[in-house]
Amino acid sequence: MNDELLTSYQLAPSILSADFSRLGEQVAMVMEAGVRVIHVDVMDGHFVPNITIGPVVARAISGQVHQAGGVLDVHLMIENPERYVDAFADAGADWINVHVEACVHLNMTLSLIHATGCKAGVTLNPATPLAAMQEVTGDIDYALMMTVNPGFSGQEFISSVIPKIERARHLLPDHVGLQVDGGVGVDTVEAALDTGANLFVAGSAVFGAPDPAAAAKELMASMAARA
Repeated sequence: MNDELLTSYQLAPSILSADFSRLGEQVAMVMEAGVRVIHVDVMDGHFVPNITIGPVVARAISGQVHQAGGVLDVHLMIENPERYVDAFADAGADWINVHVEACVHLNMTLSLIHATGCKAGVTLNPATPLAAMQEVTGDIDYALMMTVNPGFSGQEFISSVIPKIERARHLLPDHVGLQVDGGVGVDTVEAALDTGANLFVAGSAVFGAPDPAAAAKELMASMAARA
């Protein structure tokens, strides 16, 4: 299931935009709608200008995600991410991705992730060139292209990143997933799909909607049309 999700079209709602007083309920809503990937944005207030959550929250939802047949996708937007790989793996993460901009020893960090049994990914900010990950394409299970500058949900999709995402698809082996994160919603999902990406993170477009389940279904319908 893990490998299949990495290479098929999947919506990954980000809990950054969820109502944390109803987190379990909202995660259940979107998973009942068909979502199989839940995205967890971890920010430290140093690498990005915001502080979010730690392993405790990941642990709180990992059980219900796994019980529903899903995976927990943890996006470490933090300095020295290698220090926290084990903690998030222990909390139930299935996929862990790190920013190339935050890793001094990227190969080592990817090896640490794989050693926990998790799938490993790398993330590039909008202005970071593809060359930054070229030497590790054989060491990753998925790559994440940011289409906003990381730190806050609800930002507008940066369309100038589209050519880079298209080039990334050609650079990556077929078995490596390609994820887009930032500003993905009903108005931008078609452009994101056109790039060749198959994994789509959506925060406010899902959890900021009056009916998160209906919003998730609408986005997944666009993806199903491409499958």
